Amino acid sequence: MSFYEKGPVRIQYEEAGSGFPLLLVPGGGLNSTIALLKRGRPFNSIEEFKGEYRCIFSDLRNANGGESSGPLEIDRPWDAYTDDHIGVMDHLGIDKFMVMGFCIGGPLVWNLLKRAPDRIVAAVLAQPSGFRPELPNHSYENNMTGWGPELVKRRPDITMEIVDKFLTKMYRTNPDFVWTVTRDFVRNCRTPVLILPDDTTPHPYAVAMEAAMLAPKAEVSMFPWKEPKERVPLAVRQIRSFLRAHRLASV
Repeated sequence: MSFYEKGPVRIQYEEAGSGFPLLLVPGGGLNSTIALLKRGRPFNSIEEFKGEYRCIFSDLRNANGGESSGPLEIDRPWDAYTDDHIGVMDHLGIDKFMVMGFCIGGPLVWNLLKRAPDRIVAAVLAQPSGFRPELPNHSYENNMTGWGPELVKRRPDITMEIVDKFLTKMYRTNPDFVWTVTRDFVRNCRTPVLILPDDTTPHPYAVAMEAAMLAPKAEVSMFPWKEPKERVPLAVRQIRSFLRAHRLASV
């Protein structure tokens, strides 16, 4: 394991393989960690792609079960996480790269595309999370119980009041679509994206498909692609073809 440090921020990251850089953003919500990525659900992206790409992946800042830490930036929660992703790539001297994000990686990928559009060659969003109008407080409440209490136990400088303000800004101040970007941004995004929709409470099918319909260079997988499990290799094959096509086009 390695660490990228900037001021009070300390991010644990790892690398595997060689080739064109591929940033992998694990799922797991705010508890997104390298360990979850390695667990390989719905597939092990490290093992699948390290033979062809230089895979880079990290623990999300302040994830329970991870080794990354930093302040809770109440006024800019999504951008703080994106700072960390860009910071790791800068630390490694990487300019152009591709990115694949699972779950919370969906909104984080869109934010990367907003913040660093000229650096990202192509993006894959697998089972991306998004806002469900029929369950408007789901992500807030899920993290108030499944993330905040354990974080407060580890960090005496953080209280549940601070967690509440952080999550309110993150999930309730602009509760719509994918949280990090607008529909107009997606409509004008020129980066090729491949979207693999899910249909669970945190991963709304409608949001994934709306993004796929709006983005001018979007492709979409079959649905469902995780069940039966025999379909997963087909989805991985589509991801591989998509990444290869855009990697070659960028050289």
